[in-house]
Amino acid sequence: MNKNYANKSSSSLVNINLLMISLISILIGACAISAKSVKQAELLSRDLALWQNVYDYGEVKLVGSELHLISSKNWFLITNKRYTDFILEAEVKMPNVSEYTNSGIIFRGQVKTTSEGQQAYGYQAEVDPSMRRWSGGLYDQGRRQWLHPIHKTRSFSDADFKQNYLPEWLEVQSNAYKQQQWNSYRIVAKGSDIKIYLNDVLTTHVSDVKDAEGYIGIQHHGSQSFVKSGDRTNTIRFRNISITELQL
Repeated sequence: MNKNYANKSSSSLVNINLLMISLISILIGACAISAKSVKQAELLSRDLALWQNVYDYGEVKLVGSELHLISSKNWFLITNKRYTDFILEAEVKMPNVSEYTNSGIIFRGQVKTTSEGQQAYGYQAEVDPSMRRWSGGLYDQGRRQWLHPIHKTRSFSDADFKQNYLPEWLEVQSNAYKQQQWNSYRIVAKGSDIKIYLNDVLTTHVSDVKDAEGYIGIQHHGSQSFVKSGDRTNTIRFRNISITELQL
């Protein structure tokens, strides 16, 4: 064998081995960074001790692995803990009733004291089984109201609302919600970037800087049947609520 050729081959093998070692080191480093960026997911539906009721009305029951909500008027059950950047997942099933029923998931929520007592407000992923079909939209409870989609008379975005990446509300978003079924929500909040997925359909993607952290909350909009007769048919059910905290 030519001696020069042998030396070149050995040199090539050394370079390849060094390249492989470098790639492996990069991959290991990337995995380590990824592991550091995510805290272990915490199931929120296992224990009511993780939640608080800041209102004088509204009831919640832990039934098996589900949270059952009923209220006389608009009400939120919120977490004790505040969260910053996260992936929040939950399933919700709305009741089959003739009266108005509505729900939602507050995230990065705040609490204020008013003449009527304490109230939660903030970003809300909408659960809207009405003919409007805006489930998966983004509502700013207690402040700017509809951020996405745009309502003709109830949208008051301000300078904190930076960009809407899905300006049109299309049929794919309208049809994401499934009536009389468990509906899966996934909310991803990273800095100013907010995404809402409903049954794996991206329904909302905006950039907004109003709130960087806050509570998680689940809503019952109120039941007149419950007020008048104690009828609990308009009970809203949540299950598989979990949150994965992100460290950017």
